[in-house]
Amino acid sequence: MESGLINGSLELEIKLGKPTRVPPVDKRERELYFLCNLDQNIAVTTRTLYLYKSPNKGNEDAAKAVKESLAKVLVHYYPLAGRLTITPEGKLAVDCTGEGAIFAEAKANCSLAEMVVMATVDPIILMNLVYEFPGAKNIVETPLLTVQVTKFSCGAFSVAIAMNHCMADGLSAVEFVNSWGQMARDLSLTVPPSLDRTILKANEPSKIEFPHNEFMDIEDISNTHELLYDEEMVHGSFSFDPEKLVRLKNKAIEDGALSKCTTFEALTALVWRARCKALGMHPDQQAKLLFAVDGRSKFNPPFPKGFFGNGIVLACALSRVEDLLKNPLSYTVGLVQRAIKSVTDSYMRSAIDYFEVTRARPSLHATLVITAWSRLSFNTTDFGWGEPIYTGPVGLPDKEVALFLPHGIDKRSISIHLERTILEARDPPKIEFSHDELLDSEDISNAHHELLFDEEMVYGSFSFDHEKLVRLKNKAIEV
Repeated sequence: MESGLINGSLELEIKLGKPTRVPPVDKRERELYFLCNLDQNIAVTTRTLYLYKSPNKGNEDAAKAVKESLAKVLVHYYPLAGRLTITPEGKLAVDCTGEGAIFAEAKANCSLAEMVVMATVDPIILMNLVYEFPGAKNIVETPLLTVQVTKFSCGAFSVAIAMNHCMADGLSAVEFVNSWGQMARDLSLTVPPSLDRTILKANEPSKIEFPHNEFMDIEDISNTHELLYDEEMVHGSFSFDPEKLVRLKNKAIEDGALSKCTTFEALTALVWRARCKALGMHPDQQAKLLFAVDGRSKFNPPFPKGFFGNGIVLACALSRVEDLLKNPLSYTVGLVQRAIKSVTDSYMRSAIDYFEVTRARPSLHATLVITAWSRLSFNTTDFGWGEPIYTGPVGLPDKEVALFLPHGIDKRSISIHLERTILEARDPPKIEFSHDELLDSEDISNAHHELLFDEEMVYGSFSFDHEKLVRLKNKAIEV
């Protein structure tokens, strides 16, 4: 099967082989695997891309190595070889059938560098590297795990993984793919998985001790929903290098209201404020911020090492937009810090019980959701070709989401990815933007967007004008 995407004078063609099931090499008895309340609300597919190119090794055996090691690692992570089902209580669980994950092998008609140039102009092109299971009408019919290995003409290859989020949070996903890589290199697992999720069962009777504003429905008096959902999604990104991150943190504490702040806290506060301003929210609009907090060490007793599942809860901050924008950055950072501090053992258990009683889903009206990959070691997965030259998500699940990714050779810089609808919204800020580094460099790891913000931390948008698009296309032809 062939699929094509035309991008100016370039056309990407992917020849896809027949997908197959990859069951675990060792069979086990069928069972029903418990999913806790922290898993129930995030039954969405997440897609992650890994790009590999070794100076000493081609891609001829890449698909074979990835496929054979998948069968081995599924012995340890056997729920991923099953399928979702709905219990009589109306909850999701895994029917551990052992039928296996879906695996597909594909071949591209271009080099990896050419694909990167095309994806820089149109990121949706990366979806061609992800196998999408046909015919699934809902998330229950969608496989828990699919894998596509795509070979490029230059000897590089990609591994695209689509996994249901109800099976793993970021840390668990990292440990799974790193274990998979260890299987490919005939190594023992560094962190064997702990699969028991019953430690997160709801209390009987339920004990809700805290208000859970993450589920609260906010009146959208600013009509932001219309702006976000009546326009086409176009993703954009910009980067903060270590020097800019230090300046940002210093700005957050310069008025003396706070004694310290982390990079995550400062960036989250900056993006939340800027988003409210860019969307032109009403001063009296109640704005909500949601972000995941890892509860592994906060739970009492702490989670066992290698816990495989979702050990995260949503921390929540609320504020009137006028208060966010008129107060110094330290005000917003303080809200983020208090939200983080609120996540305790009691809070997590209360959140589990809240879902047990209400079956509520978080409301996203006037809400920003921050997803941070900046502390996750996705870039360490080695299938025998060394560490990937790039790892990252393919697409964002919702228009309310902003994603923090590690960036740069030392991974100390951070890129922020969000939709351009926000960046170019009702009050477009200023920006200085240059493609020169991309166009003049042969290192595809530098193919990114650089944001230079001024001393007042102006938050900006970017775009490709006609001249830059022509230069990109000419550069692709030269490769």
